[in-house]
Amino acid sequence: MKSRSEEFEEWGTEVIFGRAKGFRAAMMRMILRGASWLFRLVVLARLYLFHSSIARQARLGMLVVSVGNITVGGTGKTPVVELLARTLTRRGRKVAILTRGYKSAELDKPQEWRDKDGRLPENLPKIASDGKTRYLGPLHSGDEPFMLAKNLDGVAVLVDKNRIKSGIFAIEHLGCDTLLLDDGMQYLKLAHELDIVLVDCGAPFGTGAMLPRGTLREPRSSLARASYIILTKCGGKPQDELISAIRKYNPVADIIVSDHGPRYLENVFTGERLPLETLRGKWVACLSGIARPESFENSLRSLGAHVEICRRFPDHHWFEQTELQEFYDRCADRAMDMIVTTEKDAVRLEKPEENPEVPIYFLRIEVEIYQGREAWERCVDRICGISKPRPRDEWMPSSSL
Repeated sequence: MKSRSEEFEEWGTEVIFGRAKGFRAAMMRMILRGASWLFRLVVLARLYLFHSSIARQARLGMLVVSVGNITVGGTGKTPVVELLARTLTRRGRKVAILTRGYKSAELDKPQEWRDKDGRLPENLPKIASDGKTRYLGPLHSGDEPFMLAKNLDGVAVLVDKNRIKSGIFAIEHLGCDTLLLDDGMQYLKLAHELDIVLVDCGAPFGTGAMLPRGTLREPRSSLARASYIILTKCGGKPQDELISAIRKYNPVADIIVSDHGPRYLENVFTGERLPLETLRGKWVACLSGIARPESFENSLRSLGAHVEICRRFPDHHWFEQTELQEFYDRCADRAMDMIVTTEKDAVRLEKPEENPEVPIYFLRIEVEIYQGREAWERCVDRICGISKPRPRDEWMPSSSL
């Protein structure tokens, strides 16, 4: 059962995207439009403070790469972070992913972790993985950090709102030389050597309005900060028009065109893998709690599935067993061949006492670059060519530390 806050969040999403009709929705859009102007002023003021060095940025004496966007959710950021971290690790970098862990629960007690010398550091970030061992489940790390920790060997995944704190831990206790700021474009307290900005081809500038009326976190002009721009979910189609629009704001950044391609199906509870051809002609029910569920559902249709039932929840929703069982029973009554969810949602599904009558699979998605491969290689080469960390006495920590 959805909470009142989740019901309001769903309705608010319908309002923002113009799907909610009626007087109440129209009035809410009018109120949000005024709030958006105030939000825009606050964002511009904040950007000015950091750009003019009135607000100080921390520098940790090592390479910091931000992967982010100017819109809220849905750009396919996690698969890009995974690809970049895996590529850099293969090239010999010691990588830590610093993430906020959106909607992750607080730990019941302080986490105990000992370094190679047996010391127990104080004031730890939440350690989803130290690159060797996974320590936290999805509840306490967050669904996306848990997914990254699960899929990436040799990469540390640290969860804390204070990325400076987790960055220092990565350097001093894990020996990392490359920090990836997951969703880090707006995290300006820590200086970025490189900004990789993602733009979703399906909704490149969101709804066109700033929060809370729209989905833009920053104005389009902020694309000027990007070192590299990756267009995501492009479906193999030419993007000349979108590239021309982006060039108005950033004429120099390399632009990489990619797609989020499905690879296989994996059973959520048994690990059994099936080829994508399995979906062709099957009657399928979709289960999702992501920012843009229609993109996921359309992917299944494009693979030949008959999508009969779509159960949508708010982004990062923690499923209750009662609502899941109700959905499982509905799928069984409708004689669905399978239930398909996203990999991010799969980590939030608890295994029931009895296996559901209809099998549940997640769709594995990976990033495929089909235009700008040379630019991607230049980006990786540039990161790998940057020297190792400087001594701590050469750092410029922020006053917040």
